[in-house]
Amino acid sequence: MSNPKNLNNKEATDKLKSLVDEIMICLFCTNLKTDDGSTCRPMTALKVCDQGNIWFFSEKNNDKNKAVAVSKNVQLFFSHPGKNSYLVVNGEAEIILDKTKIEELWTPVAKIWFKEGKDDPNISIIKVSPTSAYYWDTDGNRMINFIKMVTSVATGTNLITGNQGALNV
Repeated sequence: MSNPKNLNNKEATDKLKSLVDEIMICLFCTNLKTDDGSTCRPMTALKVCDQGNIWFFSEKNNDKNKAVAVSKNVQLFFSHPGKNSYLVVNGEAEIILDKTKIEELWTPVAKIWFKEGKDDPNISIIKVSPTSAYYWDTDGNRMINFIKMVTSVATGTNLITGNQGALNV
């Protein structure tokens, strides 16, 4: 994967959607200047819209929302080792309180965190607008790549193929 395949506009947004839909869970990091990992927490991405924004539900008064209010810069780390798919997104986060958007993004699973459902007074949305993103993914499934790896070791030739590059949405 030494030749980056940078993607732009719709192609980049489509790749971002594909990776986020496949992986879903990310480490959502705030307070980037502290750089100690203590402000990273697992979050489930709800959707990537056609503009490339990534959407999350969040409790209104939690530490994450407070951190976003202080600094909108965030990093998202998506990882699916089973499929060898990885994505890092740098972006600007915004807290949104919009009942129509909550209705649009709502899933039954969200009721685990928001007991009163879509009308829970503690629900907010975080919209992350990517400022930069980089991806890595490998062609084929885990078993095929394992066989390719063993064969690569035996032959001295790298048979594992994949893609990497910047996503400019």
